[in-house]
Amino acid sequence: MSGTDYKTIQLPPKYVPKKSEPYMCPEQLAYFYQLLMAQREELVSDKDSVLNGVRVTEKSETVGDDLDNVTVEQEIIMNLHLSQRDNNLLQKINAALDRIANGTFGYSVVSGDEIGLSRMLAQPLATMTIEEREEYEKRR
Repeated sequence: MSGTDYKTIQLPPKYVPKKSEPYMCPEQLAYFYQLLMAQREELVSDKDSVLNGVRVTEKSETVGDDLDNVTVEQEIIMNLHLSQRDNNLLQKINAALDRIANGTFGYSVVSGDEIGLSRMLAQPLATMTIEEREEYEKRR
């Protein structure tokens, strides 16, 4: 099969990748592709509502006392932090989608070893094996 078949595969409604299947076979790639695309679409729609909330809050006149003004400023800061977190997550999702497209999804960016299906199901954005991640965390 070609590398792009995962985009057109129709999976059974309750399909979950199994260890008995070949690692990162087209069905597994389709599963992760669909999962990541759904997360991406949700983030993009949420991002618009968060940024609109910031714009509305910024435009609202501050007619209250200092405590009201501080509350409004804190809302803006919180929404900007949420927006930044969503941007970071969106970048990671886009990178994972790129790895699916180029055939490296599910493989460590450090060693090229299989990350493992269990880990990928738990953390679809994983880029290292558990051992590599633990070693990375120790060095930090």
